[in-house]
Amino acid sequence: MHLARIHHVAVIAADYERSKAFYTQTLGLRVVAETYRAARQSHKLDLALPDGGQIELFSFPGAPPRPSWPEACGLRHLCFAVTDLAAAIAELAARGVPVEPVRVDELTGKRFTFFADPDGLPLELYEAA
Repeated sequence: MHLARIHHVAVIAADYERSKAFYTQTLGLRVVAETYRAARQSHKLDLALPDGGQIELFSFPGAPPRPSWPEACGLRHLCFAVTDLAAAIAELAARGVPVEPVRVDELTGKRFTFFADPDGLPLELYEAA
């Protein structure tokens, strides 16, 4: 088996419209498709990342909150590579998104920081340049 890349990551939102605005307006992801599945009372929004990967944003009525703190087993966070960490942080701050202090990866020497989506899902920015 040869895994080429991550195709998509699925995220379940508590408030679909709020999360849709965050991922499209705040993070600037492009909408590929949006579907409402009446049988499930569920929205599905496919969002494109520049490298071809996608985020699938779902809404499901009654979905339980995801424990983030303390850290829970399972998916820990999503990480986005950026070429200019300071510029990305400035854009988030201008949009009212709190960002943690910048840290340095002790193994690679690269700078990174964390912020959260509207449901508290940890998101990371990693300076890849």
